Amino acid sequence: MDLQINGKVAIVTGSARGLGAATARKLAEEGAKVVITDILQERAEQTAAALKADGLQAHCIIADITKGAEVQRLVDETLAHFGGIHILVNNAGFPRDRYLVKMTEEDWDLVMEVMLKGAFLATKAVMPTFIEQGWGRIVNISSRAHFGNATQANYSAAKAGLIGMAKALAIEEGRYGVTVNCVAPGFMETEMVQALPTYETIKERAVAAQPLKRVGKPDDIANAVAFLVSEAASFISGEVLHVTGGRYG
Repeated sequence: MDLQINGKVAIVTGSARGLGAATARKLAEEGAKVVITDILQERAEQTAAALKADGLQAHCIIADITKGAEVQRLVDETLAHFGGIHILVNNAGFPRDRYLVKMTEEDWDLVMEVMLKGAFLATKAVMPTFIEQGWGRIVNISSRAHFGNATQANYSAAKAGLIGMAKALAIEEGRYGVTVNCVAPGFMETEMVQALPTYETIKERAVAAQPLKRVGKPDDIANAVAFLVSEAASFISGEVLHVTGGRYG
């Protein structure tokens, strides 16, 4: 299927590795010009270099998306380098899992700032361009955790917040030809997850709870994002696409 995103410019936050890197590669393979952005400079540069080595169009910009000035620099540099912006994937985020009674204020604030504030700042920064051109695609990477997980009050709240944000903005910005959707991954086999000391236990429990008996792969999320930013999904907005192997609760 031709996704009709050839030549479009996409910013994927948190794309040095994992789901973000896979998503950036998929969009680039479909002909998009992608901006790899992260605070992990070495990994981000390596990811962008790997795409370029494969003949794909990529550019690396190091930025802290919790800071408005850096986000604006990210957008300005993207416009200067590629001449436009059409797609934003709000992917950056990480867990700080603890039972609530042991969760610190820092645990709460860091998760909220990167996922929710970062998505807010990035979306606000690209929106004037989207409105002016009458076309834009935004995908927030939420999680099955929006239903709630023990030890993840902060993470679950942030992921649920991304869904609320998407639904509000779908209503607010639809008149300008902008769609806003979410992808909600289930258990995904990423570097970050595989590095957890309890990885095998988490994996076993997740697969047991899923109708589809395999672990999710980063490409599963990349494919879902690519569909939602494509012309094939041009009449879809304010939706949440669960990529969970059939697991919801």
